[in-house]
Amino acid sequence: MTTSLGELTVEEAAKQAAGNWRNFDCFVWHRRNEVPDAENWAIFYTHHRDSGLLDQSNASVIEKALEPFTEDDNPDVVFESHSHWAVGHVDGLSVRVFRDGQITEAFKTYHELRERLADYPVLDEEDYSNREFEATLENIQDTAWRLKNEFDLPEGWEGQAYDWFSEHNCRAVENRDDQGGCPSEDELREAFEALGFRKLA
Repeated sequence: MTTSLGELTVEEAAKQAAGNWRNFDCFVWHRRNEVPDAENWAIFYTHHRDSGLLDQSNASVIEKALEPFTEDDNPDVVFESHSHWAVGHVDGLSVRVFRDGQITEAFKTYHELRERLADYPVLDEEDYSNREFEATLENIQDTAWRLKNEFDLPEGWEGQAYDWFSEHNCRAVENRDDQGGCPSEDELREAFEALGFRKLA
């Protein structure tokens, strides 16, 4: 079993990570020709086109934490997006692990995040919860496309439906497959009727 970087000391993790891109199958890192110390860099992917909400949330936290290291003329972090035959693209970052023989602050920051993930899979509960909520509202909107011809839906009906489910049918808005809650059309019809939304003739 491969030990994750977050389970290693920062020194061990740095030695393992530096130059990791050379071991990727069917991969060409074009920026390797742009940096004179490519062997000191590592590439870490955080999410892809079809990633679930958790990966999206964690990726956002990682990007925010490492953004300060992208702003120098010779940055230690570069955000990357690479095409992929299966999922369209994969996104992440390249991090300079060593500079002048010393572990960079950028890698130390990344390693700290990986240590947190080794203990618990969510980096920011509030961000993840907000993404679940927004995804659920979008799913409610998508599922209701036919019901919009049956009911006169008031402004903010999505939130009212969500609140009704939260009180009367929690399972309908439980996160499914890490894509948010998704009540059925019948469940939505029940909610609309209970909320007193006017039926169209």
